Amino acid sequence: MKIIVVGATGTIGGAVVKAIGDRHEVIAASFSKSRIRVDISDRASIAKMFDATGRVDAVISAAGLAKFGPLASLTDADFALGLNNKLMGQVNLVRLGLGSVNDNGSFTLTSGILSRKPMKGSAAISLVTAALEGFGRAAALEMPRGIRINIVSPNWVVDTLKALNMDPSMGTPVEVVARAYVRALEGSMNGTVLDAIK
Repeated sequence: MKIIVVGATGTIGGAVVKAIGDRHEVIAASFSKSRIRVDISDRASIAKMFDATGRVDAVISAAGLAKFGPLASLTDADFALGLNNKLMGQVNLVRLGLGSVNDNGSFTLTSGILSRKPMKGSAAISLVTAALEGFGRAAALEMPRGIRINIVSPNWVVDTLKALNMDPSMGTPVEVVARAYVRALEGSMNGTVLDAIK
C-alpha cells in the first residue's frame, strides 16, 4: 500500500512510520521537517499535499495541536487552536482526501485519552478529542467506495510525560501506541476508536 503519514516526524508519527517498516510505501508529511509539508489548519495546504502525493491507499494522521491549560484562563484563541488544527485539520484531511484515496482504502485519525479520561487543564483538548471520535463513528456510515475510517486514542506517551517532568509510569511506550495505527491500517474495522493504552 501507498500511505501518507501526516505528522511523520513527531513522536507518535515517527513510531508509526517505524512500525509500518518496509511492508508498505510511506510518504512522510509534516509541518516543517519532511519533503512533503502540510499545515493541517490550512485547507489549501492540505489540498496541495494531496496534489503532490497523487493517489494513495491510506492516510494516517498523527498530527494536531490543542491548548492545555486551566479553564478559567483559556481564551477564545486557545479554543480556536484546537478546533481549527486538531479537530478541523483532521476532518479536512478526510473531506479533501476522499478523492485521492483508492477504493477500499482508509483514514486513521488521532484523538487521545483525554476524550474519556479528562484531567484538570484538559477542557480544550477533551473538547476536540471527543469531537473527533464522534466524527469518526458518524463518517464511517457515509464513506464511499469501501473506504474505512478509524480513530486511534493514544494514552499519554512515556516520552512525552518525561519531557513534561510528569510521572512516566502512567504512560504507554510509543511503540505500543504505534501498533494501534498499524492495526487500523491493516485491519478491517470501520468507525472504531482504538484505545492505545498498554
